[in-house]
Amino acid sequence: MVAVAMMLSFGVAGCAQNPYGDAYNVGEARTMQTVLTGTITKLDAVTMSSDGESTIGTLAGAAIGGILGSKIGGGSGSDIAAIGGALAGGALGNSAGGAVGKRQGVNIVIKLDSGRTVAVVQQVDPNMIFRVGQRVDMYQQGNTTRVVPAN
Repeated sequence: MVAVAMMLSFGVAGCAQNPYGDAYNVGEARTMQTVLTGTITKLDAVTMSSDGESTIGTLAGAAIGGILGSKIGGGSGSDIAAIGGALAGGALGNSAGGAVGKRQGVNIVIKLDSGRTVAVVQQVDPNMIFRVGQRVDMYQQGNTTRVVPAN
């Protein structure tokens, strides 16, 4: 039961949106972005978590646990086992989904050329390592901001 819940949680995580600074979805194509340039003044490692993946893990685990529990006994005993299986499966699925949803992030503090200081959190991309003093561009589109090395 644990293995099935974990496999479902991992499968869902594979569908998660890429949060790296160089990732775009189709809906973002051909839309204008504001570009700001600045210098990194501070970097802090952060842990990012996703509530959605934990919720899906909980639901998948509960469903599997309920089905497996209903196979035990008969009559009201089967109903009680199904409820117990759903509760146990939900707890295991929540735990597995929460673990899968955790990612390493970085809080990037940037002093913009305008003099204003801002911060952006994004997932750590092993191909895009930042350092204090580095010049960066910020691409803003609606509520989304990406930080990438300036060219």
